[in-house]
Amino acid sequence: MTVKNVEKLEKSRVAVTVEVGAEEFEAAVAKAYLKSRGKISVPGFRPGKAPRKMIEKLYGPDVFYSDAVDAALPEAYTNAIESEKLEVIGYPEIELVGSVTKDGFTFKATAPVYPEVKLGAYKGLSVEREEVKVTADDVKARLNEMAERNARLVSVDRKAKKGDIAVIDFEGFDNGVAFDGGKGENYELELGSGSFVPGFEEQVVGMQAGDEKDIDITFPEDYQPDLAGKKVVFKVKCNEVKFKELPALDDEFAKDVSEFDTIKELKDDTKKKITEERENAAKIAYENALLEKVADGIEVDIPDVLIEEQCDRFLQEFKNRLTSQGIPLDQYLRVTGRTEEQVRADGREPAVRQVRLDLAMAQIVREEKLDVTEEEVEAEYKRLAEQYGMEVDMVKKYLDAASVRSQVLNGKAIAVVVDNAKPAAKKTAKKAAEKAAPAEEKPDEEKPAEEKPAKKPAAKKTTKKAAEGETEEKPAKKPAAKKTAKKAE
Repeated sequence: MTVKNVEKLEKSRVAVTVEVGAEEFEAAVAKAYLKSRGKISVPGFRPGKAPRKMIEKLYGPDVFYSDAVDAALPEAYTNAIESEKLEVIGYPEIELVGSVTKDGFTFKATAPVYPEVKLGAYKGLSVEREEVKVTADDVKARLNEMAERNARLVSVDRKAKKGDIAVIDFEGFDNGVAFDGGKGENYELELGSGSFVPGFEEQVVGMQAGDEKDIDITFPEDYQPDLAGKKVVFKVKCNEVKFKELPALDDEFAKDVSEFDTIKELKDDTKKKITEERENAAKIAYENALLEKVADGIEVDIPDVLIEEQCDRFLQEFKNRLTSQGIPLDQYLRVTGRTEEQVRADGREPAVRQVRLDLAMAQIVREEKLDVTEEEVEAEYKRLAEQYGMEVDMVKKYLDAASVRSQVLNGKAIAVVVDNAKPAAKKTAKKAAEKAAPAEEKPDEEKPAEEKPAKKPAAKKTTKKAAEGETEEKPAKKPAAKKTAKKAE
């Protein structure tokens, strides 16, 4: 095997031209003969017993060339990649150059490689850090949420209004024909929740137990293809109307929902918890803002394979979240009128941001010459075991040492950025309001494209030895090193 040329291409790809010489090719042809002779019929010889020269004379000297190329090429490719010290991260595109002869063959392999990353500033960065305040109204709002969760549903004999629960039977018809997914029985619909097709809940308002009604609905144009823009009729029967009876916020309530005996104790504890949540959220938001600056500052030509793999991960995580909520993906797609391809496409922009961050953190590890000791790996295993309430040995079953080591390294890279940063002076409320951009729409929890990606390092890939030319992937970093703050309950 001889590497004739290595050409760097855009999108962090390389084209490697490799020559397989006569000696190597002859060995591959001999192997191809031994593998294939039992399938070749030669008059006068039992299956598998015909000499190679007899077969080549009967079927042509190149009868084994195709199989020989298939046998020789993967090993030649792997050896070429190793000899040139190329960090390949995807499948190669193979093209034969010229003809295959007894003297061998030449091929060109084009493959994505781990990109070169030039860091921008990652020390001495400055971003604002939110000042945490918790008011009496914040505490009251949290207690009201607790009261909502502990409310009783009381049946009432009156017309349904916004905020009530209407227990309904319904079935949808398109030109008199019932359509799939349009039927439900004893469905508890909270009026005003916006969980049904636009216009549906508003027409249930005013119904009471025993009422039946035809509701005319026009599906949105961006709904699922078979119903998009269509005018349909839902036949609805109201079986019952319920309203939420909220408990009083008193000492008895405190005893019912907590370990405290008085409402004052519960309020004090609630304020403490909200403060801790917001301080943690502010810390994470501050760190994420710094990391975004680092990611935005790098110069890199990202290979498409890294972005596509991240899109795949986001889509799989989204499917897992749906499954954990008992929602099959096909049901979600039907209700939202979207396709799996659209959901995946929504994840492309955040996938690019995630990949840039992964590459930035990995480059900081290199430039700072960061490393991890065995003791630090064991300490991280213990921390994870405590976090998930598991035995250390059980954590090790699900998470290999390479993944933990990578996670610890990523944490050290993040620490380099955060420890060398300086919080910017906080704007006054008036100035902040004057300079504030229009508020962004809150992300829909069901759309992975709008979800802020967790901060974790990208898994590098190298070529597998010979065989199919597949990639060998280092273990993924399962617990993300940084997570976005959860919404305050």
